[in-house]
Amino acid sequence: MQPLFYECTSENPCETLALEEALLERPAADVFLLLYRHQPSVIIGRTQNAWAECRTERLKEDGVQLARRISGGGAVYHDPGNLNFSFLMHPDAYDTERQLSVILQTVRSFGIEARFSGRNDLLADGRKFSGSAFCVRNQACCHHGTLLIGTDMQKMADYLHAPQDKLAAKGVASVPARVINLGDLCPGLTVDRMRGALLEEFAAEYGRPAGWEPDADRLARARELAARNAAWGWRYGKTPPFDLTLRRRFRWGSLELNLSLERGCIKTAHAWSDAMDPDLILALAPALQGCPLTGAAMSAALKKLGPHPLLADIRQFLASSSY
Repeated sequence: MQPLFYECTSENPCETLALEEALLERPAADVFLLLYRHQPSVIIGRTQNAWAECRTERLKEDGVQLARRISGGGAVYHDPGNLNFSFLMHPDAYDTERQLSVILQTVRSFGIEARFSGRNDLLADGRKFSGSAFCVRNQACCHHGTLLIGTDMQKMADYLHAPQDKLAAKGVASVPARVINLGDLCPGLTVDRMRGALLEEFAAEYGRPAGWEPDADRLARARELAARNAAWGWRYGKTPPFDLTLRRRFRWGSLELNLSLERGCIKTAHAWSDAMDPDLILALAPALQGCPLTGAAMSAALKKLGPHPLLADIRQFLASSSY
């Protein structure tokens, strides 16, 4: 069967990941290359804790989307300065070294010395420019990853790696890495040039691919999966159980909230304070139980306790905290 190629027109990660999953469920070919770019986004692995991996409140403030993929691996930042690839293969054709060699040869075609590192990282000048993640189904296997070409590294640093001192998280944590844009090593390199070179290397390895367009059934399935991908319950609620401690010193005393979370919602809460009004402090924990871990939800839950001179401070603290 002839290899196939498709480039997503959407830059919404919930939609591109949905189409990828629809193709994984019902492959269009034994060898398929999918390319896509994203608007500024953070993509976390299937079993990762959103709050432990990134500054979730900062993402919301800046309009940066959080998405969860079905594969494992760590959190990554995407923006229009990188190119994302997905090899969707029949199990008999699936070979990670062969697939990664296509990426390596593409990068080397620009005069950049690149090499494998570990299981799935690609390095140039001793720094990482590409990482991969994997997902296997009975019908097909998915190997996807990203190529850093002109990514905004400052924003990557701003959004990833949330402070760890207040979290006791379960799940798979990302491994920090020194990263580099390939454009820094090859001036003038663009995403479009990389795309063209990647297609040429893919054709040299697997044969010239034919273009492909999704049919009505796949589009319908992709829309279903995109709605799931965009839902809070998938992006945040799939987070493994974890504990969170919030502390703040106010003019009237200190406050510590110990929260145990499950599916992104507060399962149990305990409040500690040296404030002069113990009744208010004792009312905080039951009011917060069941709340999603968002500043808006917690502030709204405490509003139901009625007016209180200290409550405005606590609500403002929860609404403005970065989780």
